[in-house]
Amino acid sequence: MADADALRDATRPGVPVTPEPSPPPAAAPDGSVMSLVDHLGELRDRLFRSILAVVAGSIVGFYFSVPIRDFLLEPLPGGTVQVLGVGDGFAIQLRIAIIAGVILAMPVLLFQIWRFVAPGLTPSERKTVRPWVPLALVFFALGVGIAYLVLPYAVTFLLSFTDDKLVANTAAGPYFDFVTTMFLAFGLVMEFPILLVGLSRVGIVTSERLRQVRRYVILGIAIFSAVATPGGDLVSPFVLGGTMYLLYELTILFIKRTGR
Repeated sequence: MADADALRDATRPGVPVTPEPSPPPAAAPDGSVMSLVDHLGELRDRLFRSILAVVAGSIVGFYFSVPIRDFLLEPLPGGTVQVLGVGDGFAIQLRIAIIAGVILAMPVLLFQIWRFVAPGLTPSERKTVRPWVPLALVFFALGVGIAYLVLPYAVTFLLSFTDDKLVANTAAGPYFDFVTTMFLAFGLVMEFPILLVGLSRVGIVTSERLRQVRRYVILGIAIFSAVATPGGDLVSPFVLGGTMYLLYELTILFIKRTGR
């Protein structure tokens, strides 16, 4: 009844209409209010710093690209690949340098993401999520380590279909595309539980909700594992998918133990 009376009063001539207050903008880490322009400027600054970190890491990666290249070639028989184009050697070292740059810059990238997201959270949410940011770096490094452990088995499986008629003269470009893609895929996949835990801390997901959508998650994991491992072997997508599903179940148990 009160709402109906207020509506009638609002339609009467001469009765001023009080607009509903709009939600306040997100606050910056120092407590000041950030406008939309401030957010866009903040995004620009964070992206610029992230790119600088990747460039700096890529310079270091290019300096060590030859030892890294030889290290990645160890799973191959003979440890050699063939170059098909004049510029392939430089392109491969540049690709190795960029991937190494992303890996080396990951602490800065995670910090910049956190600094951009933090103003949109309440002080209690920031306090809850903040400890998980450094753990994301540990999980990324763990994913890269798992990729390297899987690499020899994937290469062995793929080369087992060659013989004296189907000779395995491995080309450098496709091989390093396969290796670098797999390393990034495994590293990023390990951020999966960190994201779910962070969403649960701010009340977006719960353990019960994650259990309800399990069948859809399994389907998504299967599709992602097949797409993210371009080698065509059975080992890489199986290990990647199995790792993601295990992390998913462990994350549900962890979130449930925290009472969410």
